[in-house]
Amino acid sequence: MSIDITISYIFDLKKEKIKMGEKSSSRCCCCSWFIGMIVLIAVILAIVFTVRHNKPNKHSDDGGDDIVPLPGSNPIDKNYSDALKIAMQFFDIQKSGKLENNNVTWRGDSGLEDGSEAGLDLSKGLYDAGDHMKFGFPMAFTATLLSWSILEYGDHMDSVNQLDPAKDSLKWITDFLIHAHPSPNVLYIQVGDPETDHKCWERPETMSSKRTLTKIDTEIPGTEVAAETAAAMAAASLVFKQSDPKYSSTLLKHAKELFGFADSHRGSYSVNIPEVQSYYNSTGYGDELLWAASWLYHATEDKTYLDFVSRNGDEFANFGSPSWFSWDNKLPGTQILLSRLTFFKKGLSGNKGLQGYKETAEAVMCGLIPNSPTATSSRTEGGLIWVAEWNALQQPVSSAFLATLYSDYMLTSGIEKLSCGDTSFQPSDLRKFARSQADYMLGKNPEKMSYLVGYGDKYPEFVHHRGASIPADANTGCKDGFKWLNSEEPNPNVAYGALVGGPFLNETFIDARNNSMQNEPSTYNSALVVGLLSSLVTTSSSLESFM
Repeated sequence: MSIDITISYIFDLKKEKIKMGEKSSSRCCCCSWFIGMIVLIAVILAIVFTVRHNKPNKHSDDGGDDIVPLPGSNPIDKNYSDALKIAMQFFDIQKSGKLENNNVTWRGDSGLEDGSEAGLDLSKGLYDAGDHMKFGFPMAFTATLLSWSILEYGDHMDSVNQLDPAKDSLKWITDFLIHAHPSPNVLYIQVGDPETDHKCWERPETMSSKRTLTKIDTEIPGTEVAAETAAAMAAASLVFKQSDPKYSSTLLKHAKELFGFADSHRGSYSVNIPEVQSYYNSTGYGDELLWAASWLYHATEDKTYLDFVSRNGDEFANFGSPSWFSWDNKLPGTQILLSRLTFFKKGLSGNKGLQGYKETAEAVMCGLIPNSPTATSSRTEGGLIWVAEWNALQQPVSSAFLATLYSDYMLTSGIEKLSCGDTSFQPSDLRKFARSQADYMLGKNPEKMSYLVGYGDKYPEFVHHRGASIPADANTGCKDGFKWLNSEEPNPNVAYGALVGGPFLNETFIDARNNSMQNEPSTYNSALVVGLLSSLVTTSSSLESFM
């Protein structure tokens, strides 16, 4: 109800009361007028206060002005809720090891002997994509992102019964990471040989190739993957702090050791282990060190880690240069995560060591809003952020996730404006951008296709995924399984929740099983999309502290 309508209604009601009381004395009438005016003023002030402090944000799916509910009202968006429930299922599809409470009918136990050559149990963890590799670097990033999503939006997940599945999938990864770190300066970072693995097309339950192990240590350091694993452990320790304090303490112990290892034995894993360059080549380890230190500060509030990001920002943070958040580049995520401290942590809002992170975070946000004077031109005609041909959806989904986070930080802390050049924007503009990317992903695109498998009426049917493409009862070996790769029939098993690579710049998409550039899913993409959808399922205030 608008203020004008409310005031009009109150005056009309007052007139009716005067008419009904015409026989009253003039003195009583004056008293009534006086009391009535006081009530009227109080009501008007209450309405103004409510409107000012609960001004609705608007988003638009098709140019309209749909209302985004206010924090605290918590209605559920069914589209995003349905999509989240589907997205969460891909983690179950990717699980290795002895499966528990398995609801994926075409999956079974696999990788049970992984790690045995080193006397370790590395049977758990997630397969990376459409293959059977366990790459520790992106798997750890998956855990970090899933933890962050739970910490920020666990209440949203819980409102649609997805919090427990999310925590279960996270623990499946962190159990693996704990076992992969048998001593302070040793970390097993890979299970399987990608050259051998990719020469086979078979189900994980019947894979026959040798499961070789790759590790880093003081002689062959790998700062990126050690630091990312530290970040994952630190973030996850916060997730389990209340529900399982002992497990949380174990995770934090590993996180501290791994960060010390990463920092004291610096060296790029891509340089020291050239074999990984064809798959997950790192462009540098500075961002992972900052990312890990940021998470360790959130997990411990130990000023040592805050000093680390302040002291090493000029060397590693690339201040003033917005970039894209991905499994390889943690800088945008670090900038948003540290900005969180300036929003909510008393005494840190003016911290000079955090200023560069906050300013760069603002630059990242300004680049995402389409009508910002500094908006990125890296978009399709349909408005999708588009940066790379391979796995094109990673950047728009990650950018949208960061945008919702920053929007919620602003709303919760009462910050109404984001200045981009000489133009100001509201938190609702960031949320509108995030919705546009999510909606494009879910089918509002020129192909009218949902790139989230299982959502909507049209989605990819020839996903590049070994397990999904081979019938569960098929008896195939390494080589003869390629007939299923080359089959012209849709996958016999639906890889529910898989987020495929996505469209080309011209917004076309080829649904072919051998089109791994566009049609292969990955677990880290799933972590990003779960975070994004969880943020959009409903609205609430941000937690001011993870502790």
